[in-house]
Amino acid sequence: MTERAAAVTLKANPMTLIGAELKVGDQAPDFTLKANDMSDKTLADFAGKVKIISIVPSLDTPVCDTQTRKFNQDAGGLDGVVVLTVSVDLPMAQKRWCGAAGVENVVCLSDFKDHSFGKAYGVRIKEVGLLARQVMVLDKDNTIKYIELVPEVTHEPNYDAALDAAKKLV
Repeated sequence: MTERAAAVTLKANPMTLIGAELKVGDQAPDFTLKANDMSDKTLADFAGKVKIISIVPSLDTPVCDTQTRKFNQDAGGLDGVVVLTVSVDLPMAQKRWCGAAGVENVVCLSDFKDHSFGKAYGVRIKEVGLLARQVMVLDKDNTIKYIELVPEVTHEPNYDAALDAAKKLV
């Protein structure tokens, strides 16, 4: 498995990402993630839609909370677009967080079971076992049309750029 040393920082400390770096134009790897009801979800479950994949370390942290709420508010109402937030939080914790936050326009999915998503998408942080912060926009055929790996995990992504990329695809 590819390892990318110092690919991101976490509180200014260099972190190693496991998995190859994805780029615009690549086909998004398929995945099997756990939904809040413990069912399996794959990329095929969101076929025919533009997908914003918002990858966060943990919903119970301030920046991840802000990021998920922002996409819930600004992208959740876009016709033909689904927002997927992926973390390694347990599905029950994601469900609790969504209920407490009033988040209804985002599908939260968990990579807790085998961490295969983080490795396939090149965002698993070796040192801490969490996912790096990354936002991707996939077209209806699952081609990556926009990607931002946030260099410092504690910083927010460029919401406007991701939303603009999604809007151009619907």
